[in-house]
Amino acid sequence: QVQLVESGGGLVQPGGSLRLSCSASGRISRIVGMAWYRQAPGKQRELVASITSDGTTNYRDSIKGRFTISRDNANNTVYLQTNSLEPEDTAVYFCNADIKLFWSSPVRNYWGQGTQVTVSS
Repeated sequence: QVQLVESGGGLVQPGGSLRLSCSASGRISRIVGMAWYRQAPGKQRELVASITSDGTTNYRDSIKGRFTISRDNANNTVYLQTNSLEPEDTAVYFCNADIKLFWSSPVRNYWGQGTQVTVSS
């Protein structure tokens, strides 16, 4: 059983920062890719940033230069440093990972339960 557990969300004023963390636990052979998504009320879930096992990153245009994704492969953890937060960044942020449970098994996709980020004065 694989679990992704996020932490680090909260209430922050515009211009503030938060560091989100997501740790994967369970029987894991290899984490191929990790990503952060977000979903605001009444809107579709959208990809925020992703990172491959070799560190290649990808960001949506609206957060480029403000957010940074990183990962700790040894601890199966992905981070999202969010700076210069804007009210439009308010959403539930979800961790997502493509994981191989065994060396020979196919890649499976997993989601965390989400952490709320609220940007408001």
